[in-house]
Amino acid sequence: MVGGLFRNMRRTWTSGNNVFINDNVLQAAHDFDVVKVVSCLSTCIFPDKTTYPIDESMIHNGPPHETNFGYAYAKRMIDVQNRALFQQYGRRYTAVIPTNVFGPHDNYNIEDGHVLPGLIHKTYLVWGSGRALRQFIYSLDLARLFLWVLREYDEVEPIILSVGEEDELSIKFAADAVVEALGFEGDVIYDTSKADGQFKKTASNAKLRKYLPDFKFTPFRAAIKETCDWFVANYDSARK
Repeated sequence: MVGGLFRNMRRTWTSGNNVFINDNVLQAAHDFDVVKVVSCLSTCIFPDKTTYPIDESMIHNGPPHETNFGYAYAKRMIDVQNRALFQQYGRRYTAVIPTNVFGPHDNYNIEDGHVLPGLIHKTYLVWGSGRALRQFIYSLDLARLFLWVLREYDEVEPIILSVGEEDELSIKFAADAVVEALGFEGDVIYDTSKADGQFKKTASNAKLRKYLPDFKFTPFRAAIKETCDWFVANYDSARK
């Protein structure tokens, strides 16, 4: 109980710091007449109880999941501040909402890394049943889209950067792709004592496709192979 209380207090404190940081960055950008700011949000900002697919209009439609409560509201406030700066000063600051990111140079720490970097590091052990569904975006694809947003996207409203709904994958599928890419021949253990988390967070990329109908995402298995090869080649220096 005490440990759980401490973790919740730490999350609250960290989220408070995020609010201060976000506010300072956006205020400084305005004060120094920065023309464009692109902030990065997260799909955890969306309401816990919602309909799918989620889209950019649904960010403020209800409270987020309790496990990300403080962090999600800190991220939501970026959207609120962007809109306020536009209404008051005409600033066209915006934000992107990527789905689950992976790629070279990621944080491969088993405890606090994201889904795929954690899987790549431990390989043989998957937390949960593997049934949960996620959309994954390769970091190099995300970088290309970030540059497009910076140079071409002129809306204040956020935009989801993601593969399509049809490319949503199970954690088991992702784990199998990692095993194949690394050539791992041992048994893979699914630790069902660990929670699956939110079963799905299906996001619509319809707005992105309206702007970039011909954008080509790197095929998932090819991106996984490139990421695994980088991790193996840079194991000693990789964040883990």
